[in-house]
Amino acid sequence: MAVRIAICNRKGGTGKSTVSVNLAAGLAEHGFRVLIIDLDSQSHCAAGLGIKPSAPFIHDIFGGNPEALNESIVLSDYPGLWLSPANPTFDHHSAGENQLQLEEALHQSNIDERFDVVLMDTPPSQDQLLMNALMAADWVVVPFVPHFLSYQGIKQLVRLMHSVKLSNNPRLQLAGFLPTMASKTMKHHKAVMEEVSRHFGRDRILPAIRTDIRLADAFSKGQPVIGFAPKSRAAEDFSVLSQCIGERLSEREHA
Repeated sequence: MAVRIAICNRKGGTGKSTVSVNLAAGLAEHGFRVLIIDLDSQSHCAAGLGIKPSAPFIHDIFGGNPEALNESIVLSDYPGLWLSPANPTFDHHSAGENQLQLEEALHQSNIDERFDVVLMDTPPSQDQLLMNALMAADWVVVPFVPHFLSYQGIKQLVRLMHSVKLSNNPRLQLAGFLPTMASKTMKHHKAVMEEVSRHFGRDRILPAIRTDIRLADAFSKGQPVIGFAPKSRAAEDFSVLSQCIGERLSEREHA
């Protein structure tokens, strides 16, 4: 059974798509069959994998066509990694009120049997697309830039997750908070990460992704950084993160 992981933060600019693409590539390198579902109409995941998005799109399921998920899936150039691309022209306000459309499409397409991991890149707003992702997810990874405003966004998202878990999706769990664009030498970054650790627990902090221009270079070339610049510090960081998540996936499978 696939583990569904939503990559979420209600604040923009935290690197959700970068995390989705590079974590997915790292997990695929560890032998997992990984599907990225790109719910954000910015369509950055397609760009990061060098895929030109074309219909059908994942967003077609919100027009009453659950089979669109299955029809939209394309294999990337990276072994073991598939993408269900976003529609760049999709109006998020047209998603309707049904928060279970993604869950229903995943079930009808037998996605849980075909893949080991489903990563869902979500928009940076509390709309029906984010709610659909949370209703369908098993785990949530929260990328955040270690500064004060991101910390406020984290607390808001955790409250939302708690509400979803209590009301409609009891299997929803927090996989952890992922510091991105992190610097060990910046006192403010260190202070914010310490505050997150104090408030939520040190074991909730995932291995950080440091600032590295090679991430932007790799994205512009349509490649995960571990393929584009395998000796860069970003590739090293995503390798550590992928190993961490991969170990948790293996533990869950054998539990």
